[in-house]
Amino acid sequence: MQPMVRAFGAAIASSALVLGASQVAIAAPEGQPEYQVGAIDWKPCEEKPTVDCGFLELPIDYSKPNGEKFKLAVSRLKAADPSQRIGAMVINPGGPGGSGVNFTFGADRYFSKEIIDKFDVIGFDPRGVARSQPIKCSAEVLQRQPSDYPKSKAEFDQLVAFNKELRADCREVSGPIFDHASTKDVAHDIDSIRRALGEKKINYYGISYGTIMGQHYAEQYGRNIRAMIIDSNMDHSLGTWKFLETEARGANDMFNEWVKWSDRTPSSPFHGKDLRAIWKDLLAKADRGELKDETGRVITAENLGAGVVGMGYGPAFKQFADYIASLVQGAPADRKAFAEGETFENPFAGIFCNDYNLRVSSWGEYRALNAMENRVAPNTRGSSIGHGAMMGCVGFPKATNPQHRLKIKNAPKILLTNARYDTATVYEWAVNAHKQSRDTTVFVTYEGWGHGVYDRSECTLKINNEYLVSLKLPRNGTTCAAVEPAEASIMSAKPRIPAGPFSVR
Repeated sequence: MQPMVRAFGAAIASSALVLGASQVAIAAPEGQPEYQVGAIDWKPCEEKPTVDCGFLELPIDYSKPNGEKFKLAVSRLKAADPSQRIGAMVINPGGPGGSGVNFTFGADRYFSKEIIDKFDVIGFDPRGVARSQPIKCSAEVLQRQPSDYPKSKAEFDQLVAFNKELRADCREVSGPIFDHASTKDVAHDIDSIRRALGEKKINYYGISYGTIMGQHYAEQYGRNIRAMIIDSNMDHSLGTWKFLETEARGANDMFNEWVKWSDRTPSSPFHGKDLRAIWKDLLAKADRGELKDETGRVITAENLGAGVVGMGYGPAFKQFADYIASLVQGAPADRKAFAEGETFENPFAGIFCNDYNLRVSSWGEYRALNAMENRVAPNTRGSSIGHGAMMGCVGFPKATNPQHRLKIKNAPKILLTNARYDTATVYEWAVNAHKQSRDTTVFVTYEGWGHGVYDRSECTLKINNEYLVSLKLPRNGTTCAAVEPAEASIMSAKPRIPAGPFSVR
């Protein structure tokens, strides 16, 4: 997973996707009329011909099945051993903004051979993302974006005005899909994929923001699940204060883990030194405006905190330590390893802000929230992810798919996993999601660091694969021991997941 610092996500080239002419009847969501959907006419993907690509034509608004349609991009990596095929496994890499189609291109490097042998791996670009009628905004508007760390009421009001302008622009540029890109809508799309594939039940693997898709699908279509893994979980029940507080605590915990790593690792440039004191001095220097990157831009204390959050994904303890060492030595530092670039695509505004009703109503409320996150996480100045997510929706109307407690009734047992230390989807979120679904989820903790649990260790891999293949689940509350992170740069290691947990602007 890549770290996000107010990112719009990477622009993705279109694929050779085609829509079949035949039509199949698809049952609509409960209480809504049935609709027709185009069958998938699979063709080799342009980017990777060993994977099949296609489109499903689906309603933008499921309550109006005969209304305007959009084309949902889907992909398929067929089971390598058809004689052992168990079924189809739909996957999602998170985001919002992660491409499931792209995920399938590297699925044979991510999943174990026995999974690739036995399952058709099915990817999709969620509505509003990549090849599926992406939500876009005008570059001219995006370029005027103010800081999401306002220092005065005037700056706060400027951010509110900008967000309102941006939302109006994105809606105009993107069309009706902007108002119908919530994860609840995506759950309906997943079941449309299942029916188009002709599968009575599907398997699902979702990571990060993909866990909300899995949670919604289990709530609405639980009886259509054979197996489901929700890895590195979002908690779709949290209000603004708790969302910000838990993210901040996760960031500060990762900072503490980085310090412990440095203390026990001789190759750390800070081994045997007082890293906490060094970091405190660096924060003070940043607050005085004395830190700069290779372009001459000032590095703020919030930027340093964002680096900790980005480092936590891998975790890239050694890489981040080397980066900080260059700052301490006075060398202009390259921040590229800890930030994403801006593009025209901006799925965050239409997806996250419709899934989470995190709304800061006034300058006074913002000051209270900001003071809290700084108290909880003084070493990282809160969490860049939590803060950016909250401030990216300031000024927006209420969410169309607001937070609620999980209500899963008809699903089989679901495997819920999380790392103890994860700066993206913090451990508290998984604990809370499990509490809300205790009768239907089995919770497994990886006692180490990073975002994504599936292949963290032989223990996690065995648990995940046994469940997918034979539906065998461990005892609830099972833990897998931490594995000391590799010192090599995460950027050159095996790819974990192609998108961030939620691609904050």
